[in-house]
Amino acid sequence: LISSLDQSLRRMRLDYVDVFYSHRPDPNTPLEETMLALDQAVRSGKALYAALSNYDAEQTRAALAILRELRTPVVLHQPKYSMYERTPEQGLFRVLEDEGVGCIVFSPLAQGLLTDRYLKDIPEDSRAGKPHGFLRPDAITPERRAQLVALNDVARARGQSLAQLAIAWVLRQPAVTSALIGASRVAQLDNSLDALERLAIGEDELGEIERILGA
Repeated sequence: LISSLDQSLRRMRLDYVDVFYSHRPDPNTPLEETMLALDQAVRSGKALYAALSNYDAEQTRAALAILRELRTPVVLHQPKYSMYERTPEQGLFRVLEDEGVGCIVFSPLAQGLLTDRYLKDIPEDSRAGKPHGFLRPDAITPERRAQLVALNDVARARGQSLAQLAIAWVLRQPAVTSALIGASRVAQLDNSLDALERLAIGEDELGEIERILGA
């Protein structure tokens, strides 16, 4: 962790970073040792705050207890969260709310799946259309496409794109501070940011989304 931080600082030509993450727990390293490395990064002045990512609820509570004892300022947790990845709902959000730690979710569009790009086919220039990457063509089954079309109908009824609905959906969680969105074109970024124009989702709309996702 420390070596990685030193290398990053040299590449970026910076003296310190605002936030330094432990991006995933190492099962072969004691949790105390990892948290001490985060503490060292802060105490050395190479980072202002510590943060976690991809730690489950139990691991997060244990890690935060150690960091609190060390008096290391920890401000963020970065979990993967979207309509198709809901693991943080299984206790992690509750831990972060209890501990007063921010939550910035990544992949809220499920690697681009929760956009209008895959409603009919798989574009050649899309993530699923490329020979490498996390989103594979076989993930877009007829059943999944039917879900996307139905979710898109909900979004259109709200005057939104599917991507905007997906972003509003993750931001509805009280524990979620912000969402990391990826874009390869300015138009995609503009579209995602327009989600801010309508964030509120009614109970009937949430119920319809749950029905679709459970189909």
